[in-house]
Amino acid sequence: MHNIYDRWPEIAKESYDSKQDPVNFDNIEHIVFAGMGGSGALADIFSSILSKTKIHVDIVKGYHLPSTVDSNSLVVASSISGNTVETLSVLDSAYKSGCKIIAFSSGGKMQEYCIKNKIEHRIVPQIHSPRASFTGFLFVILKVLSPIIQIKKQDISDSIKELENLRNQIASYNLNENNPSLKLAEWISGIPIIYYPFGLQAAAIRFKNSLQENAKIHAMAEDVLEASHNGIVALEKKSPVQPIMLEGEDDYIKTKERWNIFREYFTKNQIDYQEIFSVKGSILSKLINLIYFLDYSTIYRAVLSEVDPSPIKSIDFIKSRLSF
Repeated sequence: MHNIYDRWPEIAKESYDSKQDPVNFDNIEHIVFAGMGGSGALADIFSSILSKTKIHVDIVKGYHLPSTVDSNSLVVASSISGNTVETLSVLDSAYKSGCKIIAFSSGGKMQEYCIKNKIEHRIVPQIHSPRASFTGFLFVILKVLSPIIQIKKQDISDSIKELENLRNQIASYNLNENNPSLKLAEWISGIPIIYYPFGLQAAAIRFKNSLQENAKIHAMAEDVLEASHNGIVALEKKSPVQPIMLEGEDDYIKTKERWNIFREYFTKNQIDYQEIFSVKGSILSKLINLIYFLDYSTIYRAVLSEVDPSPIKSIDFIKSRLSF
């Protein structure tokens, strides 16, 4: 797995420069991103990218297509394996609804369904696992949907450059005290609770999922503002929970104020915590670099715990009992 992560910047560039042709759909007012696990994390990123546009976005991590889907809706179904039953169910509902559809997978039942029903489908190779294939799928989808999800090419280039810069710090060939992902992994000993602001939810949810899949440990993620009204109370009791704050360089001024209050609360109550800051730049750069940094820390946490991050026996057990 670590060999693939060491190549994430190259995989991102190769994927965006691939021969995948952009596709355009007219009059799109509503996009539904459907996917589970790693594909669900992709959906979270695209939702953040589109948050300041006039396009309404829904994310489906389950079986049910929103009833608001109509002829001006585009359903983007993503299943890295091609066999995710929940996403296949949404794809089937989308086809029956008559809306616009495009699907992405490495093959599998999704490809078969799309060929049978003449649905636009793009093949993206799976590399090692859905988790490790993240950048490949992300940058292919960015290219294919570029007429709709309009991102400056400079933002694409900058995000890949930031990946390259970060790799020099966190990659497996830099196993020393200056590796920030390794330091975070060494600090994690209990149950991480990840606090995030508006815009960085995708990175927080991905981090939680990767801690669970790679390191095989419990983890939680909460919006920092919502946690101020409920979750923070649970820290009044001694707990194995370890707060980690994901902060944006240009968070809203009131959010920055909230971070200061959290720091004061943690310090006053002698609660050890970590702060992780995004890079400057576009929302794409911020999210993909946070995900790279945090994903690698979960791999290091697995190794430190003498756990193989690759197998996911529990997920395999559940999937073996599902059908489409």
